[in-house]
Amino acid sequence: MKDQYAVIGNPVEHSKSPWIHARFAEQTGEPVEYGRILGPLGGFEAAVKTFIASGGRGMNVTVPFKLDAHAFADSLSPRAAAAGAVNTLSFGDDGVRGDNTDGVGLVRDIEANLGVSLKGARILLLGAGGAARGVVLPIFDRQPAALTIVNRTAAKAHELVEQFAARAKESGVRFTGGGAESAEKVRYDVVINATAGSLDAALPECDDAAFGPGTLAYDMMYGPKPTVFMEHAERLGARAADGLGMLVEQAAESFFIWRGVRPDGGAVLRELRQTLAAKA
Repeated sequence: MKDQYAVIGNPVEHSKSPWIHARFAEQTGEPVEYGRILGPLGGFEAAVKTFIASGGRGMNVTVPFKLDAHAFADSLSPRAAAAGAVNTLSFGDDGVRGDNTDGVGLVRDIEANLGVSLKGARILLLGAGGAARGVVLPIFDRQPAALTIVNRTAAKAHELVEQFAARAKESGVRFTGGGAESAEKVRYDVVINATAGSLDAALPECDDAAFGPGTLAYDMMYGPKPTVFMEHAERLGARAADGLGMLVEQAAESFFIWRGVRPDGGAVLRELRQTLAAKA
């Protein structure tokens, strides 16, 4: 009998997680069955408890329940505690464990799939919401030279800098942030769009000087065609990438947490891109 896992969200029918985890199960031979659960708004806890009672071993959590999952977990990984949100739940004899794999997924996609090392890099992170908060520690772990956070509301960027200041010092990373004016007018090695602007075809505030040949412009969003952020960066000479690889790699990290086996995210990403291209 296969072990049961699922993704919970609202909406959830669009989720690619069941397809991704089915590929991981085939690839590794792990006895995993993975489905979707439409969580009722206001009914997250009841839905999770029902899944656990039916024998569920773990869940991925997508919008709008990542904060609910954080509150529901009996214990948190350091990265989930830092992110203030949970996207991976594990159910065991010691209770419910919450983790956040988004940042690891981002880092692995940039380094393993796109071939860009973050060690010693100058990185600009656009946005200071939950998506940005979840990737700061995994970025620090790669030992970049500097990380600058830019946000429309400068106070939110300042809060993040203050929250992670001690860890930045430990990691030897120059960590600064504020409004758009806080970014140096130089070309960055990596510019990451962690805002939701691409959903509305809106560009985040960012000086054009940040982009150029040798810059990787990474949008956490993905879709059937390049985002406005990606197109803007390419016009300025940068290389652009979307967040589909982050989706696959954060799923691979969840799979590893649950099964102790690390699947090949790159192979599944290539297959997923081919599948999506065929549908376009």
